[in-house]
Amino acid sequence: MHMLYQFKQPFYKQTPALRLLLPLIVGILLQYHFRLSLIFFYYTAAVAIFLWLVYAFIATNKKFIFSWLSGCAITLLFIAVGGVLSFTKNIENHKQWIGNFYTHQIPVLLTIQEPIVKKPKSYKALATANAVFVNNQWQAVEGDVLLYFKKDSTQPNISYGSQIIVASNLTPIINAGNPGGFNYARYCSFQNIHYQAFLNDKDFSILTTKNTNKFDELIITAKTKVLSVLKNYIQQPNELSIAEALLIGYRDDLDRDLVQSYSNTGVVHIIAISGLHLGMIYGLLIFLLKPLSRFRWNKLIKPIVILLVLWGFSFIAGAAPSILRSAVMFSFLAVGEAIGKRTNMYNSLAASAFLLLLINPFNLWDVGFQLSYTAVLSIVVFQKHINRWFYFKQKLLKNFWSLNAVTLSAQILTLPVVLYHFHQFPTLFLFTNLFAVPFSGLILYMELLLLVVSFSTLIATYLGKIIEWCIAFMNKVIVYADSLPFSVWQSIQISIIQAIILYAAILVFWIWLRQKKTAAFVVGLFFIASFILLRSIDFIEKNTQQKFIVYNVPNNTAIDLIEGRKYKFIGDSVLTQNGFLKNFHLKPSRILHRMNASNTITNFDVHKNLISCNGKNILIIDDGFYTPPLTKKIDIDIIVLTKNPKVYLNKLAQTFHCKQYVFDSSNPFWKVAYWKKDADSLHLKYHNTATDGAFVINL
Repeated sequence: MHMLYQFKQPFYKQTPALRLLLPLIVGILLQYHFRLSLIFFYYTAAVAIFLWLVYAFIATNKKFIFSWLSGCAITLLFIAVGGVLSFTKNIENHKQWIGNFYTHQIPVLLTIQEPIVKKPKSYKALATANAVFVNNQWQAVEGDVLLYFKKDSTQPNISYGSQIIVASNLTPIINAGNPGGFNYARYCSFQNIHYQAFLNDKDFSILTTKNTNKFDELIITAKTKVLSVLKNYIQQPNELSIAEALLIGYRDDLDRDLVQSYSNTGVVHIIAISGLHLGMIYGLLIFLLKPLSRFRWNKLIKPIVILLVLWGFSFIAGAAPSILRSAVMFSFLAVGEAIGKRTNMYNSLAASAFLLLLINPFNLWDVGFQLSYTAVLSIVVFQKHINRWFYFKQKLLKNFWSLNAVTLSAQILTLPVVLYHFHQFPTLFLFTNLFAVPFSGLILYMELLLLVVSFSTLIATYLGKIIEWCIAFMNKVIVYADSLPFSVWQSIQISIIQAIILYAAILVFWIWLRQKKTAAFVVGLFFIASFILLRSIDFIEKNTQQKFIVYNVPNNTAIDLIEGRKYKFIGDSVLTQNGFLKNFHLKPSRILHRMNASNTITNFDVHKNLISCNGKNILIIDDGFYTPPLTKKIDIDIIVLTKNPKVYLNKLAQTFHCKQYVFDSSNPFWKVAYWKKDADSLHLKYHNTATDGAFVINL
């Protein structure tokens, strides 16, 4: 029995790992959001130890009455552990963090941490900062740096372990700052990356020394060998990129539009290496090792082989949180089977999450981590019950419905996460998964076989062609499904509070369905009503909004005039197309504000470069703007400088009495720096979208 009330023992006693996991998460969240110091958590740990000592000295016959003291001690102790982990893992709290020493125009010694990756306009590599040159000496530092090398005719002669000295300025990684946009700076900071550099040939020098780690070198060599085999026998770019992602999670070659199609149809998990892949490999290992079951030594050899293969595959695939979680899970299953004990799935899930958060507490914010755990938990809780909805005697139909039940059950607890992070729901997920999951499993097995037979050019060539054809067929099906007008329900906006309410409603209604308690049904209705109320309030607010937004889109002009839930766009035509720039920079804001495009916004009066709304005047000055000589200053609330106009702020200040200047990201950096210098000397208020993010004002 999987439900809480059906366990012979209380659920919390069945899942000791969960009792450690929850306070650990609380401690991580407390430290991250409130920036609490280590002293606070040291005091918390001291209180925990004191409570435990009090409990230890209580008479044995009274320990049961005061058992809550022991529980409080454990809870407080692991809250402290979570807080300390969150503090110490944040490299900004380290004394030798590069940010504490680095200033502009000083050399930095870096070590390349991965093979260089070819991008459309550059070569990219991750490097670790070893030292900075300050006060005429090298100061040891910590922290990672993203490097982008200008794409010339030849690739930079660097590889894993190469050491270089960078003389060019490192720039802090900042967010684009557009409303609703992805928090890229936080994403990088969780990986200890806070700086980046864009380099020409003259900006760095390569040293003769190398700094490598034998284990990392082994993993990179193995991964490079796998990629080499795939590239030798799979020729077409799209098919090759899917093969790389499917087998080892290598995503650098993936086409963005193809990834979007996989996402829109609900099968992106196929190319995001996860427990699905490890489950397939685990099942294959069980099948291949089954003939050895008659031997006595099989109980020892079988789990060792399984563990070696699973963990080896996990590290070659990049050791992503989702696959590490799965590796831990299947390791528990393999070891449990070897010693003849069935493992509690809830406890195994909690234990694996606990271990991963001990290694890196910032996994908690990883979307893959969240989706992985909610999907597996959802399958564990709901799959058996959904599977009982229909009964089939015929084995093929029975297996077909079982696959449906797994797919349906996985969606229940992942739904709030998907809606919150991705703002869309794939309506065809059931049909696409029924095709893609088993078909991708077949492709994965063939790719593993390709690695085995790669020594034979003839066999590998034919097998590579078959794999290529299978992937091409799968891609066509997915792209066709994505082209259907009802394939995805888009532009869904929910807050974190609404996501939590959805989880509460799911939990309570499940209890009602299983226990038929009226109180649970009433509470479930309350949560649903709360969810609807919050959404209704938000819709009412959005219906009355009036905003002016200048977006931060590098090298482009992008302005939205917002009236209620309608907007009018002013800017470059490339941003009206459904491409990466629009989807990454503009679409999140339009989802956040619940907007639809319209040319009929009545409160805005747009006359060439002048925009008026509610008594406020906005002037857009671009490269074609001409200011006639005037005898009297004109009052303007906002002036937007875009497209590198040939103007000087002191001249503009003589013509316009302006309250706010906005420099958008279509202007070159040197020109903006010049304007900022003038604005400071003239005491003018300004906003630079390239560094300050989007300019948003309510009208």
